[in-house]
Amino acid sequence: MDIMEKIAEQKIREAMEKGEFDHLALMGQPVEIEDLSHIPEDLRMGYHVLKNAHVIPEEMELRKEIASLNELIDYCTDDGEKQSLTRQVRQKILRFDLLMEKRHRGNAARNQYRTGILGKLVK
Repeated sequence: MDIMEKIAEQKIREAMEKGEFDHLALMGQPVEIEDLSHIPEDLRMGYHVLKNAHVIPEEMELRKEIASLNELIDYCTDDGEKQSLTRQVRQKILRFDLLMEKRHRGNAARNQYRTGILGKLVK
């Protein structure tokens, strides 16, 4: 244990003795631990920053917008407004499909390569 760790431990002990941790918000409640094993280690900090800033991937944002627009269409009584909302939904679905196609295209190449390698190993 280096000197900084010893100082930190001492400060924590002193604060505990003074009761500075006794009335913290959420005290006694379970701590949610996120499973970040599916995220590469070098991307985890960025993931936390984006999550805490409430930034979500574009495809997820599009899915939320499509759902909201479809709900608006269900409650809309004006035909002109309904057509406008339907046009917006189609545009967002097209954008979403393009994003997914782009993502799957990269995965398809990787999967094809992986299948080829596995095929050579199994022979």
